[in-house]
Amino acid sequence: MFEIVRYTPDKADEWNDFVARSKNGTFLFDRRYMDYHSDRFEDHSLMVYRKNRLFALLPCNQRDGVIYSHEGLTYGGFITDEKATAETLCSTFEAVNEALRAEGFRKVFYKPMPWIYHQMPADEDIYALFVRCHALLVDRDVSSTVILSHRIKFAESRMSGVRKALRCGYEVRESNDVEAFWEILQENLQLKYEAKPVHTAAEMRLLKDRFPEHIKLYMCYKGQEPLGGTVLYLTPQVVHTQYISASQEGKKTGALDLLFDYLLNKADFNCPYFDFGTSAEADSNEIISSLIFQKLGFGGRAVCYDRYEYELCSHRTSVLI
Repeated sequence: MFEIVRYTPDKADEWNDFVARSKNGTFLFDRRYMDYHSDRFEDHSLMVYRKNRLFALLPCNQRDGVIYSHEGLTYGGFITDEKATAETLCSTFEAVNEALRAEGFRKVFYKPMPWIYHQMPADEDIYALFVRCHALLVDRDVSSTVILSHRIKFAESRMSGVRKALRCGYEVRESNDVEAFWEILQENLQLKYEAKPVHTAAEMRLLKDRFPEHIKLYMCYKGQEPLGGTVLYLTPQVVHTQYISASQEGKKTGALDLLFDYLLNKADFNCPYFDFGTSAEADSNEIISSLIFQKLGFGGRAVCYDRYEYELCSHRTSVLI
C-alpha cells in the first residue's frame, strides 16, 4: 500500500506543494528554509506515497545509525493533509519503520508538532507512537503561549515597563535592520550565557528575504536608535518569537514591555496563538525562572514541546514486521 521514497532536491516542488496544503505544515518545512543549513546535517527526509499519491512527509536527518526528526528545526514529525487518520498513520509508521530497519537504522528520535500549529486536529502520530512504536517520552520543554482571543491582563511589572517606555517617547515599528538587532542579540547572549544565536545575521537576512511574509522583525526605537526587538515567525496558527533581545538601556526603560504591548494588544496577525518559545534548561528540563518570568507577565501559559524515542530493532517494535 505504501511506497517510501527518500527526498532528493529534484522533488523540492512536490515537497513544498504538499507542505503548503497540509493540515500541520509551516514554512519551516519548505525546502528553501530547511536547506539553508544543509551542510550541517545529513538529510534523510522521507516522502510517503499511498496508492501512488503523496500521503505524508517526514523531515529528518541521520547521524550514527539513528534517525532524528530534523535537528535543525524546533518541531517536526509527519506532515499530513486532511486525508490522514489515526489508522492510516499507524500503517504509515509500520511502513516507514520497516524501511528504516532495512537500511540498518536502530533508533528514532521523533518530535511531534505542538498542537497549536495544527490547522485541524493532527495528533494521529502521537497515537501511533504509543500503540505501534511503543515510544518513550524522553524530553519535554515548556513554552509560553497566549490565546489572542482570550488574552490575560499584563502583570503590573509589565505595565510599569510600558508606562516607563511611553514616558521616554519610545516607538514600536516593523524594521528591516536585521544587522542592528543582531548586534543587540549577540551582546546579550554573550554577556548572559556566553552563547551565540543559532542563526547568523547573514542567515537570518537570507531567510527573511526568502520568506518576507513569514519572517518579521519588530523593534522598539528611541528616535532612530534601536533599543530592543523580536524576530517573529508567522505561521497560519501561531506567531512565534524566534528571538527576543534588548540593549542595557532598553531593559532599564521598558522597551520590550512596550514592544509586546503593541504586538499582543494592537497588531493584527490574524491567527489564534502568540508563542514566546521555550524556557527550560536543555539538560534538566527545569524551568529557567528568570527567562519565563517576563513571558508569564505578558499572559503566556504552558504548551509542551515533546520528543519521543523508540528502538527499531527491539522486541517492542517487532510487531511491525
